[in-house]
Amino acid sequence: MRKIKVHGHVLPILVSSEAEFQEHAMYQRILVPLDGSPTSKRGLEEAIALARLSQGRLRLYHVIDDLSFALSMDAYAGHAGNWLNMLRENGRRILAEGRDAAQAAGVEVEAQLCDTFSGSVHQRVLDEAAQWPADVIVIGTHGRRGVGRVVMGSSAEQILRASPVPVLLVRAPKPQQKAATDEVTRVSQPTGALAVE
Repeated sequence: MRKIKVHGHVLPILVSSEAEFQEHAMYQRILVPLDGSPTSKRGLEEAIALARLSQGRLRLYHVIDDLSFALSMDAYAGHAGNWLNMLRENGRRILAEGRDAAQAAGVEVEAQLCDTFSGSVHQRVLDEAAQWPADVIVIGTHGRRGVGRVVMGSSAEQILRASPVPVLLVRAPKPQQKAATDEVTRVSQPTGALAVE
């Protein structure tokens, strides 16, 4: 009998050997796209829990795509080589933080930075899932609908639609609302004709 711990609960699993457990355990190779957002960190937390449950391993994956590069160049004037180096360094930091979290939980982990600028983020993730090969993709999502989804785009949705393997979408927790007395917001037009408190 083998025991595993899931969300604080110890569950017994009856297997005749460790080899049998590994053979029947699902999701041994878990691909986790990370972008450094709180939502992707929430996806990582669930991927770590899944890896612990299945005795699987993680591959953390960060993509620097042409859109990210263009937006960083547009937002700040500078030499392209400097921005690419900054995006790479940021990607390495995101992956290192994810690797540290997985290792602290006792999960086998590796990290991959993709900066080839060939294809969209979702296509690079799908290619990585097929090439590695992944058993499952775990990705955080905001769960936006309507205008928010159209404006922000949805790599998670595109991955879900075209993935060659199962996809676990982890929804970000809803932000806690502040009490009305916590913060006062003042908005004024320059003429002073409108004031909202």
